[in-house]
Amino acid sequence: MASPFPGMDPYLELFWRDVHASLIIYARDQLQTRLPGGLRARVEERVVIEPGLDAERSVYPDIRVVERGRGPAAPEFSESGVAVAEPLVLHLPDEPATQTFIEIIDLGSGKRVVTVIEVLSLSNKLPGEGQDLYLKKRDELKQGGVSLVEIDLLRAGKRSMPVPSQLIPDSHRTPYQVCVRRGWQTATVELYRVPLRERLPMIRIPLRETDSDVPLDLQALIDQCYRNGGYDDDLDYRQPLDPPLSADDAAWADELLRSLGRR
Repeated sequence: MASPFPGMDPYLELFWRDVHASLIIYARDQLQTRLPGGLRARVEERVVIEPGLDAERSVYPDIRVVERGRGPAAPEFSESGVAVAEPLVLHLPDEPATQTFIEIIDLGSGKRVVTVIEVLSLSNKLPGEGQDLYLKKRDELKQGGVSLVEIDLLRAGKRSMPVPSQLIPDSHRTPYQVCVRRGWQTATVELYRVPLRERLPMIRIPLRETDSDVPLDLQALIDQCYRNGGYDDDLDYRQPLDPPLSADDAAWADELLRSLGRR
């Protein structure tokens, strides 16, 4: 079943690590078939300490198998009749998380990076090592003449787009945003509005200055994440969102979900 939302499903933010990883792979695959000869899209990664929204420690494995609902209580004795020991639980410092992103490289120029595509995560939007490294890398890309596409489909955290907020008109102050800076136009940015109530946009991905842009269909990517992730059976649309939607969007979402029988 498809998501009840026409564009970005805000409930997918609850599973952002899984959605983020899927988005990167699906975007790579979509772009690969559209790139001109000599260019390739590659998934790269960096390791950071990912902050949480609260003080609880979070450990992120590469793959998680989860069960929803309450299962049977664990037995107090093993099959051999020996009592199961109780371990001492110790809380360790946060473990590093892996951030993935896409680089488009030019094979004919020694694999020079021409474009980087970032799907933002909490570590990019909250103060800490992850954000510091990300902002440093963004400055290096600008100085190196590399185009950068920043896709922010996460409402949590503080938006870190390279655009002064006072320059953004009300029409583009949307819950989600996409920002594009071309490597040869460092004083210019392209901002896509991404409201909750509309289909996610088809955005332009810049390549080399002599190339035509290639399209990236964000809605197709999110639809693929929803479908392949099996979220339809795992999301409870009756639960409140954290962070909450604006009052107007919350009222709209409530009416939408009720009309579709999801609440």
